[in-house]
Amino acid sequence: MMSSIVRRVAVSIAVAAALTGAAACSGSDSDGDSRGDSEGSAGAGKGAGEARTRTDAIVALRSVEKSTDGADSAKVESTTTMGTMMSMEADGALGWADGLTGKLTITYTGGTMADQMRQLGTTSMEARYLPDAYYAKMGDKFAAQSGGKHWIKYDYDDLAKLAGGSGAYMKDQMQNTTPNQSVKLLLASGDVEKVGEEKVRGEDTTHYSGTVDVADLAGRNSSLSASQLADLKSQLEQAGVTTETIDIWVNDKDLLVKKAEKGELATGSMSSTAYYSDYGVEVAAEEPAAGDTADFKDLMRSQPAG
Repeated sequence: MMSSIVRRVAVSIAVAAALTGAAACSGSDSDGDSRGDSEGSAGAGKGAGEARTRTDAIVALRSVEKSTDGADSAKVESTTTMGTMMSMEADGALGWADGLTGKLTITYTGGTMADQMRQLGTTSMEARYLPDAYYAKMGDKFAAQSGGKHWIKYDYDDLAKLAGGSGAYMKDQMQNTTPNQSVKLLLASGDVEKVGEEKVRGEDTTHYSGTVDVADLAGRNSSLSASQLADLKSQLEQAGVTTETIDIWVNDKDLLVKKAEKGELATGSMSSTAYYSDYGVEVAAEEPAAGDTADFKDLMRSQPAG
């Protein structure tokens, strides 16, 4: 009999996978609100200069988005915290030249997700991204409770069907978890400014910052239908999601070097920081053996959790 912990972990991994690179569901941030208030009270005399500065930042980010997208691949190192749900670290490489591909080692370091993973004998797993599906490799204890299979397959189309609007958004995010997504979010928001020149791990970079309305951008940056978007927005509202702040650092080649996102959720604070390096690195990910792979939809259709 399939245990309830196996199901809970399977669902949690799907959510965590969507958040690994995109930090898709994040919430309101007081720092971003404070910056907006101070700009509003600065007086009309500064309006033209601020508008010009923002326009310059948008022009620069268009070049960054194009350069980062055209780089095709990069090494990724990230940390993510989602309230009481989880804190995690990820390390590996992703490619996006022909659909998202790559491998990451993901380690859950805290939260309920880490507790659930410990019950299955591990807090670390290998993740493989392929253009049509995401795979998560679990430990031997998981295999003992899932017919001897170590991998979970999350077919993006099945995930969208099983989880409604949030699943469709999750599918969209998991297929577009690339460095330039955060740049696209800032461009779509129109609220971005140049902070200044800074060093990131010894490299000269330019720092940009902006505020993003997550629910609104879910419509602008995905292929969701009207009903799926309405479903998603309802779930985002229940989670306390409104806006987030995004900070990015780019080098003199117009490539993204660092990304930081933060906000507040109904379940607590959200923060995500990612570093990108070695653009153009060779990336390969193979589909795990079918005999060693359990399908997410089959896990969900098995006997009710006890």
